Amino acid sequence: MENKELSMEMTPQEKFDAVLNLKTKLEETYLMLGQVLSDIKRKGSYKLKGYKQFKEFIEGEYNMSSAAASKLISNYELYIEEMDLDDETVKNIGHDRLNMVKPLVNKAENFAEKEEWIGTAQTLNAADLKEKIKEIRDSEKDKQKSFKDVLIEQFLETMVTYFNCSRKELDFKLALYFQDADLETIKQMIKERQRRFEEASEGGKPI
Repeated sequence: MENKELSMEMTPQEKFDAVLNLKTKLEETYLMLGQVLSDIKRKGSYKLKGYKQFKEFIEGEYNMSSAAASKLISNYELYIEEMDLDDETVKNIGHDRLNMVKPLVNKAENFAEKEEWIGTAQTLNAADLKEKIKEIRDSEKDKQKSFKDVLIEQFLETMVTYFNCSRKELDFKLALYFQDADLETIKQMIKERQRRFEEASEGGKPI
């Protein structure tokens, strides 16, 4: 109740300053917590408490999910130990943005590429960074799609739209269609169409 009353008496600027101050303290706590947890896990200190596994220790002793602990540890080990970033840089970027770029930093082929992602995380806010990562992942998905993937997507989109149904309902309708069909005839037709499809795909022709 006291904190609520105090908050109501604060000016907007005082509230803004309080959020910034608390966020800074939170970032410092995250960094220290990741370091301590990393040390406990690495040295097996949790066994002194009678636990056989670190996961059991974290969940039983501190009511913290092992996933949250792993995130804290991996951030500390990647950004502080492996990349040797200074504490201030890590604090300024913040754990949210560091978590967002972590898969890309881990996947980077060289240190320069890792540093480039760190620079991106420093300059963009969380929303813009999320959008940039989404664009890159969407682009990578498109590059990885085969002609077969494209055909399947186009077919399913056309059928779902035409029948105005869900993907699951479409499966049911297709099952109804095929249940009394002459499968041998369909098999031969598919073999012929697949042959033409593969020939067109290899030649880079539109399907």
